[in-house]
Amino acid sequence: MAPVRDGRGKSLLTNREREVFELLVQDKTTKEIASQLFVSEKTVRNHISNVMKKLNVKGRSQAVVELVRLGEITI
Repeated sequence: MAPVRDGRGKSLLTNREREVFELLVQDKTTKEIASQLFVSEKTVRNHISNVMKKLNVKGRSQAVVELVRLGEITI
């Protein structure tokens, strides 16, 4: 399934948000994701929070389920 696009044909997620969630589904911790992407843990949490707002969900797990459903990420 192709990633969901907004009205302008852009993907729902930024490249960095996708990277964060792809690592999350690999069971990486916030600290491990931050280290691998060379950013702070706060930045990782901000990316996760931004995606949760875009999807209107309340938690990381719900965000992952919705992203898989939308074809944005695979498990």
